[in-house]
Amino acid sequence: MIGMKRVYDERTDADGLRILVDRLWPRGLSKPAADLDDWYRDVAPSTELRKWYGHVADQFPEFRRRYLAELDEPARAELVETLRGLTRDHDLMLLTATREIELSHLVVLAEVLRAAS
Repeated sequence: MIGMKRVYDERTDADGLRILVDRLWPRGLSKPAADLDDWYRDVAPSTELRKWYGHVADQFPEFRRRYLAELDEPARAELVETLRGLTRDHDLMLLTATREIELSHLVVLAEVLRAAS
């Protein structure tokens, strides 16, 4: 299982491993309160892509295309493979600080991870 939710949401029994996949640490959240198992900041979209996108719904298809290209870069592709490996033995809950998860990079990353599972 690969789930998605906000990092501000409390851990539940169904979460499995809680993995933050944002480049920046969430505002107003302490590390103990985040209750994370890991933080994969380098699998998140580049700063340039994140700023360009700005969660504008009409730009999501182009954001998705650009982010998929970034995920093919060697360093990110290695992290994607590490996450895929985790899915073999664990449920994963991908976490982000964004309010609009359905328009976030989590959707794209989860799709990539599910496709290879």
